[in-house]
Amino acid sequence: MKRNDRIAIVGLGKVGTAMGSLLKKAGYPIVAIADRNPDTLARALPYTGGRVCPSIAVAPEGADAVLITIADDAIAAVCRELAGALRPGQKVIHCSGAGALDLLASARDAGAYIASIHPIQSFAHVEGAIENIPGSTFGITADEEIREWAVDFVLALGGTPFFVPDADKPLYHAAACIASNYLTTLLYMVEAIYLHLGLDRQEAIRAFWPLVRGTLRNIESRGTVEALTGPIARGDIGTVERHLIAFQDNLPEFLPAYRALGITATDLGVKKGSLSEEKASMIKELLRGGKT
Repeated sequence: MKRNDRIAIVGLGKVGTAMGSLLKKAGYPIVAIADRNPDTLARALPYTGGRVCPSIAVAPEGADAVLITIADDAIAAVCRELAGALRPGQKVIHCSGAGALDLLASARDAGAYIASIHPIQSFAHVEGAIENIPGSTFGITADEEIREWAVDFVLALGGTPFFVPDADKPLYHAAACIASNYLTTLLYMVEAIYLHLGLDRQEAIRAFWPLVRGTLRNIESRGTVEALTGPIARGDIGTVERHLIAFQDNLPEFLPAYRALGITATDLGVKKGSLSEEKASMIKELLRGGKT
C-alpha cells in the first residue's frame, strides 16, 4: 500500500499530535492541521508540520484523508462542519473507541469513505503517546473500500490491527476502559489504604508497585486465569471475612468494589481449578452480605 496519502488532522490534542508525528515519520505528508484553540495548534506544529488552517471547515482541502481526533461527543458536529469541503473518494477517520461509523454519516453522504481507527492505549502526554502507540493494538471499523488502507495506516503507526464490528464498539471500548481506567482506579484504592495506614503517596507506590509489576508479568507470561493468587483463589474464607470487616470499619466506601470484584475473582478461582464449587458458593454468599 502507498503511504503518500496527504493527511489533514482536526483536533491536535495528545492523540492527534502523536499520531501526526508518527504518520509524518512513516511517510504520510501532513498537509493541514486544524483546532479551535490556537495555543493547541502552536504546540502541535513542531511535531506534525502542515498548514495551519484558519478554520476547521477548510481542513479537507488538499488532503486525501482527514483524521478527526477530538472528544467523542463533538465528532458528529465537526464532521458536519467538514462535509461541505469534502469530495467523493476522500477518507474520513475518527479515533473514538466507543463511537460507531454513524458519527461520520455526513462525510459518507458527501461521498467520502469512512473508518474508525482506535489505538488501545492510554495517553497522559504527547511524548508518552509517541512512545506508546507503536506496539499497540488498534481496533478498526471501516467501509469495505478502505479496509486495506486502514490496515496499512495502523501498520505505519507501528500497531497491530484487528477489525471490530460496528455494533460491538461500545463493548470493545469498555474492555479498554477496564484495562486502563479501572486499573488506575483500583490502584488509587490501594494507595488510599496505605495512606490510611500512615504512608505518604510516594511510599505507598513504592510498597505496592513491585506486586503490580510482578502480577502483570505473570499475566503476560501465563494468562489471567493462571496468574490469579490470593485468599479467594485458595478458598481462605476467614481472610475474606476479615477483609470485609476491615473495610466496613475503616474505608466503607471501598466495600462495594471489593465485594463485586471478589465475586468475579471467585469465578476465576473455580476456572483455575484452585477453588472448589462448594467453597466458591460460601465465599460468594459472604461477599453478597450473608454468612458462611
